Amino acid sequence: MARSTKKAPEEHPFYHDTWKLLKNYRDVAWSLEIADLDLQAEVRAEFGTAEGGSLAALTEAGADLHGTRIESFARSLERSRRMMQLLDTAIQLMRRRHKKGELYYWVLYYTYLSPQAYGSYHEILLALEAHFPPMSRRTYYTHREEAIHTLSSVLWGYTSRECAEVLERLGL
Repeated sequence: MARSTKKAPEEHPFYHDTWKLLKNYRDVAWSLEIADLDLQAEVRAEFGTAEGGSLAALTEAGADLHGTRIESFARSLERSRRMMQLLDTAIQLMRRRHKKGELYYWVLYYTYLSPQAYGSYHEILLALEAHFPPMSRRTYYTHREEAIHTLSSVLWGYTSRECAEVLERLGL
């Protein structure tokens, strides 16, 4: 019997990247909140204004930030916000459009996205019961893997090798 050359989902680099993003979601969201407050405090101290949420607001307030540490900090914060928005948009797209999107959303929410981490899979399973019939530990882990794989497809799309395989199967 020939062994399959297809990688398991957890070995696929896109799956791994998505999993790493999700694992760090809470920490990044918290860091962004703190960084935004720090930026606002620095702007108040430097320019005497409370406008610190974005470069546009600072520029409109008449602040000359070109080449300053505050400009660099604000740009970095803005890039991080955009990355989080991209991830949030992909999650919402999966939730709305995928046939199991609602289930996958809540599995990801309680596992990675909620503001407070759940201590164990038992707590996650209890939280999921508010939305779905009770599920086993094995079923939870299967849904979690499927959810990450689905989100990975939304975020990264098909790789060219995967597209080639699909096109070949369709005879195109």
